[in-house]
Amino acid sequence: MGAVKSPPYVLPITGLIYHKDFDIIPVIKRLEKFLGEEVLVSPVINFNHTKYYNKEMGQTLLRQWYVFEKLIRPDEIVEIKLKTNELEKEYLNETGGRRVNIDPGIISLNNLILASTKNYSHRIYLNKGIFAEVTLIYQDGMFQPLKWTYPDYQAEGSRKFFTRAREILKERTLRSGDV
Repeated sequence: MGAVKSPPYVLPITGLIYHKDFDIIPVIKRLEKFLGEEVLVSPVINFNHTKYYNKEMGQTLLRQWYVFEKLIRPDEIVEIKLKTNELEKEYLNETGGRRVNIDPGIISLNNLILASTKNYSHRIYLNKGIFAEVTLIYQDGMFQPLKWTYPDYQAEGSRKFFTRAREILKERTLRSGDV
C-alpha cells in the first residue's frame, strides 16, 4: 500500500479572453491580490478559434495567459475558480454579459489542469461545483495536447509558453525542496 502524502506545489495560471477595447490591467491587479505577482505573461493573441464568446463579449476578442508566483496545493484551484467567477461578475457589461472570461488553472511538473463549472466526460468533480480537466500533459520535453484540448492551448506557441512556466515551477520547487 502506498503512503499518503501531500501533493507537490503547483503554479496558478489564468487564461483571459477579453474584448480588444477592455482594460485588462485592473483585473490582473485583482488576481495578483490572491495569486501573487505575475511571473510570466504570454503575448496577446487574437482569439479566433471559436465564436462561442462573441454574442456575449463582442467581436475582436483577445487571449492572454498569466502565470502567478504563489505556489499552491492543487486542491486550492476550487477556491480560485470560485473567486474568478465572482471577479468576472464585477466586470459585466450593460446587458449582463461578461467583459472578461477568466479560466484559472494550475501547472504541475506533469500537466496543466483547468478548472470548470461544467461537467463533461473527461472532467473530474472536485468540490463546490468545480470540475478539473487535464488539458495538457508534459511529455518529451514539452506540453502535449489531448483529444479534448482547446485549439488555443494546442498551438505550439502556447505550449512553449506553458513549458516555460513549468521550468519556473521546477526551479522554484527545487530551491524549496518540494518535488
